[in-house]
Amino acid sequence: MTERVRRSGPLADLAAVRRAVRGLAAAHGVPVETRARLAVSAAAVARPSLVLGRTVRLTALHVPGDGRSGPRMLSVRLDHAAEAGPPPEELPLPAAADDGAVVWDIPLSVPAFEDPAAADVTDDPAEQELAAVLAASDALTADHQRLKDELDETNSGVLALYVQLEERDEQLRRAHGQMLRALEDALRPAPLRVPGLELAVHYAPADTDAPTGGDLYDWFVLPDGSVHITIVDALGHGVRSTGSALNVTHAVRTLALDGCPLKSVVGRASDVLNGIDPDLMASVLLARIDPATGEMLLANGSHPPALVVRADGGGEFLEARGRGVGYPLPGSEQVLSTHLAPGDLVVLYTDGLTESRRDPLEGERRLISAATMHARSPIEEIPGALAADMHTVVLHADDTLALTLRYTGADGGAGAAARAGDEAGTGHGPAAGRGTARGPRGLRAGIG
Repeated sequence: MTERVRRSGPLADLAAVRRAVRGLAAAHGVPVETRARLAVSAAAVARPSLVLGRTVRLTALHVPGDGRSGPRMLSVRLDHAAEAGPPPEELPLPAAADDGAVVWDIPLSVPAFEDPAAADVTDDPAEQELAAVLAASDALTADHQRLKDELDETNSGVLALYVQLEERDEQLRRAHGQMLRALEDALRPAPLRVPGLELAVHYAPADTDAPTGGDLYDWFVLPDGSVHITIVDALGHGVRSTGSALNVTHAVRTLALDGCPLKSVVGRASDVLNGIDPDLMASVLLARIDPATGEMLLANGSHPPALVVRADGGGEFLEARGRGVGYPLPGSEQVLSTHLAPGDLVVLYTDGLTESRRDPLEGERRLISAATMHARSPIEEIPGALAADMHTVVLHADDTLALTLRYTGADGGAGAAARAGDEAGTGHGPAAGRGTARGPRGLRAGIG
């Protein structure tokens, strides 16, 4: 097989250029899409010359392949005189420049007609190209729809997975909450039902993701019928501080049940725990109440003072001096004794209640005001109400414990209460020492 050359005559307009290009391409079996690109490219190259009134010529060289030197090729050359025009490499069908001409080398896969004039040109080439464009567009539309359907299916799967993950996360949160509540219940002492006393407590950790912190309480009835209450604030937050606070409450309970004098309990507990955990530091407040008489004894180790709101509306802080567990020279320096009349309210708490605004004295003033306002509320509502009032503004988050006790009196206890008051007044009561009271303005007065 030999090379075949076909040349057009002078082409004077774009329509003639497009017809010639399409005829040559169709005759040599050029694919429709390539033919369309070739026609658009040839028209773009010829336009500047035709605008100037010049003609262009088209030459097609068919090079048959022999299986060794490469595939069959159709080389289309467009001779034009204009220097202007788009760069050949940027045409819809890229070409090469060749001395006043543009050349397209097109590989052929379909056998060319032996006689180009015998090619079937009954169909309009433009319509064939339009049909090819429409088919390509339809194929793109179908691909786009398929991709959209796949995306919708993927999104549905992702959404279903997200819903499943949310449900699983909610299940884990519920299980976590149940576990934390169970842990909190295990750490709390059993509720006390003692005639003459009403007790309630509120606790909130500084870290909402932690079940407990370093603030802990304990209460129990001693063999003589008096009620012992321990308030502990261990250094730190989280589970480790909870362990420290538990060690303190257990040591205090053991010593108290063993008959250790109240004044010595804090110091003895510090000595015992120093061999177990030398780094443990905790403030401790101990209260012991006789339900029959209303007498209350207080021992303190570096802890905020107890607050008493009297039935007549007066309020005072009862402060016994001392140093906490793990402190230098630990122990309560004194035991403070006071008498509770029916209707008196006692508030025992940790510093997280009064120091949320970083001013302890200002916090104590607000606490007296809040406690006085809620003193006649049901006992179970008071601790939470105090915490809510005290934490309207929180500049320093800390574990918070508020325990409230109301003395309601006991049958036949009026005379005993009076006697206890007389003993406290003469300094001969059960108290091991004399204490001080601080009123709302911080003034101190001797008790006893």
